[in-house]
Amino acid sequence: MGEFDSIRPYADHEVPAVLARLLNDDTFLGTLTHFRFPRLAGPFGWLLKPLIAHRLRSQLADVASVDALQMRIEPYVDRSIERGTDGVTYSGVEQLEAGTPYLFLANHRDIVMDPAFVNYAVFHAKLPTPRIAIGDNLLQRPFVSDLMRLNKSFIVHRNIAGRREKLAAFQLLSAYINHSIREEGQSIWIAQAEGRAKDGDDRTDSAILKMFHMSRKDEPFAEALAALNLIPVSISYEYDPCDQAKARELFTRASTGSYEKAAGEDDASIALGITGYKGRVHIHFGAPVRQGFEDAKQLAALMDQHILSGYRLFPVHYLAYSQWEERDAELAVPTAEQQFSATELEKARAEWQRRLAACPAEQRPWLIRQYATPVRNQYRIKAGLPL
Repeated sequence: MGEFDSIRPYADHEVPAVLARLLNDDTFLGTLTHFRFPRLAGPFGWLLKPLIAHRLRSQLADVASVDALQMRIEPYVDRSIERGTDGVTYSGVEQLEAGTPYLFLANHRDIVMDPAFVNYAVFHAKLPTPRIAIGDNLLQRPFVSDLMRLNKSFIVHRNIAGRREKLAAFQLLSAYINHSIREEGQSIWIAQAEGRAKDGDDRTDSAILKMFHMSRKDEPFAEALAALNLIPVSISYEYDPCDQAKARELFTRASTGSYEKAAGEDDASIALGITGYKGRVHIHFGAPVRQGFEDAKQLAALMDQHILSGYRLFPVHYLAYSQWEERDAELAVPTAEQQFSATELEKARAEWQRRLAACPAEQRPWLIRQYATPVRNQYRIKAGLPL
């Protein structure tokens, strides 16, 4: 057994066996059936599941590597993106060099689509897609784990109680990330903090940066991190399909002090994030960050500057900011009317009003916060003010 077998993605030689296992997994086939035929899955699931399995077997019969699998599913990903967005744009990808592995550190808003959009940009730039960090809290069912590890995902163990066990898990994760980039030449995608920024406040957790260094303690922090070719990535959604659910959770936490997820809530968030309407999406890749820091705190502040500056603000962000009771009086933030055309603004107002109307009155401040916070953060960066 290899050092990283418990967390690494599947290798090429494992792909056929894992695909065969998936195509015999009744839960996986049932999930696919419900997704593809939501109205017929109940009464006719017994008939549809074997038909779907048969079709998948024929489509995937000659797939024997991870790259071949990604090539096969790429048209489906593109179709999903086209259906759920009004277009995807990206910037900065031209500065990524073929043959150079990177550590993509990104803001985190959606469980599946954040790394999917980064993959989309990198794939269409004809560069190797990165390996993706995913928390084990999202891998409760075996078929989900199989699917993610087939798609270059590696596991971040979060459901660990003991301090010693946590330390060992972080040490292994650090060693794997460094091994992937330094030894295997494979890029990595990881979120800047654990969990999604449900309030729109994208901040880099310095503990994650310290984790990168854990397995390279013999090197100075700045030297070890520079060797990982850190790329700040800003992922901007015009609209968040999960914004209502996030507003409800934030309101509940604020009013009761806690929030208990319902059974299947993560699955519902994943499905809504994939299929829900996002408007326009922009992914910005910053330049590699290899200097200007000595420790994790300084590097976190530097990554925040890059990620927040690269975030694309859409009309809805300015509309929300104008309604935010906590907007910053120190900042010279232009109005939406000063930034966008009347036609663009009219469309955005209609969609924003629809979302506000769908949100219970007591939860609306939390919906507004999600869209307004990126405005405050970006303009504080522009003004040279602390976040």
